[in-house]
Amino acid sequence: MSRQDQRRVSLVIDGEDTGVWDMKTGGMMDSEESKFRPGGMAEQVTLGGSQNLENLPVSRLFVLRRDLPRIKGWYNRAGKASVVAVEQYLDTDGRRFGDPLSYSGILKSVTAPEHDSESNDPAMVEVEVSLAGPVA
Repeated sequence: MSRQDQRRVSLVIDGEDTGVWDMKTGGMMDSEESKFRPGGMAEQVTLGGSQNLENLPVSRLFVLRRDLPRIKGWYNRAGKASVVAVEQYLDTDGRRFGDPLSYSGILKSVTAPEHDSESNDPAMVEVEVSLAGPVA
């Protein structure tokens, strides 16, 4: 059994380790499907299809000293920067458990924290990775 908090997700953007990120969604592997029904009332046959990886949005608390110097560079590298995301599972004591999942792709988008003068909510920064290949 495991909880959602028992993972460590880190990103390397254009070769720079950006540290640990707080939330990850997406990254689902899906596939096209192709089915064929043969003549003579034979049972339908599934032929499989090409694989499609869903984009991988990750976000974290915006820390001024850590993230403000980087965010302009991330904005300017959207659609260009190479990204490697590593998701390491952790046991209940926070120790590494098993082999990590490694995703690679291109930085698709960057979202700076929202502003609201009436809010005390955490300021979050988000990047989205357009995944390219198989999960290693």
